[in-house]
Amino acid sequence: MIKLDGIATFVAVVEAGSISEAARRLRLSKSVVSDRLAELERSLGVRLMHRSTRRLSLTEDGITFRERASRIACEIEEAMAEMAQRSGALIGPLRISAPVTFGRMHLGPAVYPFLAQHPGIELTLDLDDRRVDLSAEGYDAVVRHGPLLDSRLVAWRLAPSRRVLVASPDYLARYGTPAAACDLEGHRGIFYTNRGVDDWRFPGPDGATIVRGHVALRVNNGDMMRDAALSGIGIALLPTFIVGPDIASGRLLVIDVGRRSAPEFIYVAHFEGRRPSAKLRAFADCMREAFGEPPYWEH
Repeated sequence: MIKLDGIATFVAVVEAGSISEAARRLRLSKSVVSDRLAELERSLGVRLMHRSTRRLSLTEDGITFRERASRIACEIEEAMAEMAQRSGALIGPLRISAPVTFGRMHLGPAVYPFLAQHPGIELTLDLDDRRVDLSAEGYDAVVRHGPLLDSRLVAWRLAPSRRVLVASPDYLARYGTPAAACDLEGHRGIFYTNRGVDDWRFPGPDGATIVRGHVALRVNNGDMMRDAALSGIGIALLPTFIVGPDIASGRLLVIDVGRRSAPEFIYVAHFEGRRPSAKLRAFADCMREAFGEPPYWEH
């Protein structure tokens, strides 16, 4: 007889790419994961994986079995969640990826009341600014800010967001305040590497204006962009959820060049074709309520 925990373990190993990573996610020892896989293969009478010290790959039978196994594992998880919801409780694992700065400043404080309200949820929150592969890395959803680049994802809006050009008073005193978008070309810029040096893009009635300033710093973290702007090395285009307090205190000044960057959203996205769980829906509802509209960082 095929055991359900063997199917769930097989799916976890495929998604994780290795037995050791699957064991970490399942909170099991590697020997238990290996034993479950071996038992599943004995029950099916086929070999599902080629194992070596360096890599793991699916056999032809493993590739065939993977689709059905994934569907079974998903159905079981959804059934358990539905039964828990009927009894008034949400239980089980929920794995979400989110950006570092937004996670630290805003997502964390909103998550703690959510977990207090639903103590049966086991939340894994990975803070990472890179664009993760939702399906390959085993996430239920990702929280992101900016454009949605993966067409396979379905996004739910959590809050509106806007970005503004900012610089320190010291920088503007030394280099002058740009009054038009074209003036930015003569200034030093602090750029987010995941968006590139073409990020100074301002829509208008005649199309978008793209300005390329001199690169003072490229970095993949919003906290460091803010700190760099505060230090006076250049101009940064940053969301108000990062620089709102610095603007209010006068440590950073907003630069008006007659154009604004395109409005954006903070969203949570899940994989298309996979029905979102009640846990994920509750998470999104809680985040919307915590952020508000307009979001509290705009006050």
